[in-house]
Amino acid sequence: MPYVTSAERFGIEKGLQQGLQQGRQEGRQEGRQEGRQEGRQEEAVVFLQRLLTHRFGRLPDAVCARLTSASIEQLETWILNVLDAESLVDFFDRC
Repeated sequence: MPYVTSAERFGIEKGLQQGLQQGRQEGRQEGRQEGRQEGRQEEAVVFLQRLLTHRFGRLPDAVCARLTSASIEQLETWILNVLDAESLVDFFDRC
């Protein structure tokens, strides 16, 4: 095992601390991005459920499940399509 001087040990410890700090910052940024994305998706689901319920009445569980599992892009498209649909069947046929 090679001998490590105190200066080398200090450099190694400093590098480890900087690496840990950078890793924490990157982790926080990724967590915030994921949280914002999930929040946007949940908000879009609730908004679309309210629109569909207002327009067509109580939604079947299968429709709610389909909305919940949709991507944010799909939900945004559906939000626009609800304006032209004449029924739930028509709504999903347009999508």
